[in-house]
Amino acid sequence: MKIRTLIIDDEPHAIEVIEKYVEHFPEIEITGKCSNAIQAFQLLQQSKTDLVFLDIKMPGLIGTDLIRSLKNPPRVIFTTAYQDYALEGFDLNAVDYLLKPIPFDRFLKAMDKVFELYKVSLHKIRIAEQPTPQKNDVFLYLKVERKMVKVNVSDIYWIESLKDYIKVVLKNKVLISKQKISLLEKLLPEDLFMRIHRSFIISIRHIESYHSYAVEMLGKQLPIGRHYKAECYKRIKIT
Repeated sequence: MKIRTLIIDDEPHAIEVIEKYVEHFPEIEITGKCSNAIQAFQLLQQSKTDLVFLDIKMPGLIGTDLIRSLKNPPRVIFTTAYQDYALEGFDLNAVDYLLKPIPFDRFLKAMDKVFELYKVSLHKIRIAEQPTPQKNDVFLYLKVERKMVKVNVSDIYWIESLKDYIKVVLKNKVLISKQKISLLEKLLPEDLFMRIHRSFIISIRHIESYHSYAVEMLGKQLPIGRHYKAECYKRIKIT
């Protein structure tokens, strides 16, 4: 099932943020983007829409008035920098109300509500687990080129930051995904992975050897940043 989704915001950067977050959810299909409520009203009349990410304070017609004007409004997640509209938003049966700037973990909670409403199995970049999860059952989805690739976290050796991309190193292959390493750090199991450098997250179980300034995995030395040494000392007892 695809959830047809419209993003409505007069700030281009705000639309970009939602687009980037939504990339991790193959169940979400972005069918349009609008910079004002009037344009959105026209699109909503022309095609079926299941969900809208809707800014409230926009020039012309504000988001809450747009929803009131619709005979059969879609599900709505309000996105705004103004907390004052929260009560009004929930009076309109909003799925959620996200305050800008929107952290990804808060966005995930909103997505949980959406998928619960649509009873859709959630396959996304955040950690997903089987009904009776074991460590080897934990996996995530990464967007690689134009498809979502399932990766079991137990197969990951390390993740390396490449500016706006990450390199995910497995035993027999390497995946490149447009992602921030800080985002992935929040999603990986803390007991299995640790940050050793601003550019590296490693799997503790795959460490082959280590010393005071680096760990070795698959024959490669990965540096330990000075700001991360204290935590490394605790986790792998470097001396």
